[in-house]
Amino acid sequence: MCHRIVKIAFFIVLCVSWNPSCAQTDWMRVLSGTIKAGQAMTITDEELANIVREQVVAMDKVNNVCGQDSKYTKRLMGLTKGMTNANGIKLNFKVYQTKEYNAFACPDGSVRVFSALMDVLDDNELLGVIGHEIGHVALRHSKKAWRSALLRSAASDAIASKSRTWATLSDSSLGSITSSALSAKHSRYHETQADDYGYSFLKKCGKNPWAMGLAFKKLKALSKQGDSSKYDKLLEAFSSHPNFDERINRMRVKAKNDGYKCD
Repeated sequence: MCHRIVKIAFFIVLCVSWNPSCAQTDWMRVLSGTIKAGQAMTITDEELANIVREQVVAMDKVNNVCGQDSKYTKRLMGLTKGMTNANGIKLNFKVYQTKEYNAFACPDGSVRVFSALMDVLDDNELLGVIGHEIGHVALRHSKKAWRSALLRSAASDAIASKSRTWATLSDSSLGSITSSALSAKHSRYHETQADDYGYSFLKKCGKNPWAMGLAFKKLKALSKQGDSSKYDKLLEAFSSHPNFDERINRMRVKAKNDGYKCD
């Protein structure tokens, strides 16, 4: 990765290519110098929000963000019109011009969609992926993934020493934390929750909620292609559990009960 739009995470969730030399560490100044990594559990939601926000800024700087006049940006803005808030989290959308197939959403409400993914998904399929990733963000699953990544970094690095503080995290550590958070696997329960939230969110925003089912149908088809390895990052975020058939059937039942036509 509205965490990886998009663990969704619709995200949306992926391992973004990371250039540690371009990362910023200014956000560390917002953390108390007295907070030792051994006391990582004391990190507040506000501090975590600042960490995520600054990391998204860094990712936007090292990736090729499509401009406002780009056909990709115009399409995404048109599709997501009216999708401004998810469970109190303000959403913002951007497109990365890249040959990778993915999308993600972060706890601060940032949803990032890759242009290559937009080339292989139609509007409804794309909305389904985004809806799922936003589900992980709105339900705070993505926030838990980022917090867990920070705690793992504290436990595995020398930062755990009593003489070290959060402010000593290196750029490479930040890149590792970001990558770990965006590629985190969610539980079966959380995946189902995100599916259901994405369905309800799209419906509330005046979109076709059956888009969730269409997205899973497309992802299933991509997983069976001979060259499916190029979709590995995308499929890893969705194909573990529940399986695609189960998710498609659940969305079909919900859509039919709500009077929507299902393919």
